[in-house]
Amino acid sequence: MYLSRRRQVDTHEFGSDRACRGVPAACLGAGVDRVREDGDVSVEDNGADDDPLGGAPHATGWPVLSGPGWQETRDTLHMWTQVVGKVRMAVEPPLNHWWHVPLYVSSRGLTTSLVHHPVTPFEITFDFRAHRLSVDLVDGQAMHVALFPRSVADFYAEVMAALGQLGLDVVINPRPVEVVEAIPFHEDTLHASYDADRAQAFWLALVQTQRVLRRFAAGFAGKNSPVHFFWGSFDLAQTRFSGRPAPRHPGGVPNCPDSVMEEAYSHEVSSCGYWPGGESEGLFYAYAYPVPEGYRSRPVSPAAAGYDDALGEFVLPYADVRRSAAPDPDLLGFFQSAYDAAADLGGWDPALVTGADLTATPGT
Repeated sequence: MYLSRRRQVDTHEFGSDRACRGVPAACLGAGVDRVREDGDVSVEDNGADDDPLGGAPHATGWPVLSGPGWQETRDTLHMWTQVVGKVRMAVEPPLNHWWHVPLYVSSRGLTTSLVHHPVTPFEITFDFRAHRLSVDLVDGQAMHVALFPRSVADFYAEVMAALGQLGLDVVINPRPVEVVEAIPFHEDTLHASYDADRAQAFWLALVQTQRVLRRFAAGFAGKNSPVHFFWGSFDLAQTRFSGRPAPRHPGGVPNCPDSVMEEAYSHEVSSCGYWPGGESEGLFYAYAYPVPEGYRSRPVSPAAAGYDDALGEFVLPYADVRRSAAPDPDLLGFFQSAYDAAADLGGWDPALVTGADLTATPGT
């Protein structure tokens, strides 16, 4: 079940001492493929022939997300990314604002990036071109878990089994975070949808959004977060910091301890990104913490954007950007005008803005 709003939180493991180790090898199903077992190197198909959206041409535009299977696929992916994200979080050392937990947009989907396990470094990638989850070790060994309509319980069992087969002992709390109905992974048969076209379109939407967010980040000289995908709130985010400490955050996010929010929002921020939740194709968003007086009534651009009192942030529907004749300028204008509202009303140092021309072609 999705929250009624995008929650302003970076994710962290929490809860009880319950943990689940990798399940026995007997749990490996037909959806798992072993590569380079017993030292033999295999040539792998790059998945190009399995691309249901036709490959490269779709990487240049903003894809349509709405359609049969979109919301069900989105909700299942939310839970699948939590499984993989918790694996990264269990191994990586803590980093400020929980920056050690997100996933990142890659040339094929979403990835943990390189994770330094005590046994051997590895990387886990949701490959939305070949429609499989790849677990790759630096020594060349790999295992693949197929992505198809399957329950969270089934996916979770095979992922943990694959890690065990590769000798990676990882312990996670098998309960999702930041959702109202937190069904343990091994019990979740409710979320079991995967439409390949919709999953790939979602990834391409993240590719486009990341490009614009990185351009936006280039205009700031202060502390700047990476562009990263938080699997708890299920959004692609980028955050600017004023450099000043913030009031203690009140918390209140379902299935997330208040201490997590306190660390995530220990300093003043102006944050923005893309959240695919809601009833349609999702929203671009922007918010400030703490919220300066007058922020809610500040006008932002383009005309389709505005402040949503229920969500507590400025929003711009993804569909409006997708249909726009100038999607990049519209989205950059939204992020910039929302930042200007936070910075002007919150008294941020004007020198933090570099004055770079964000609309210029890269390299010029």
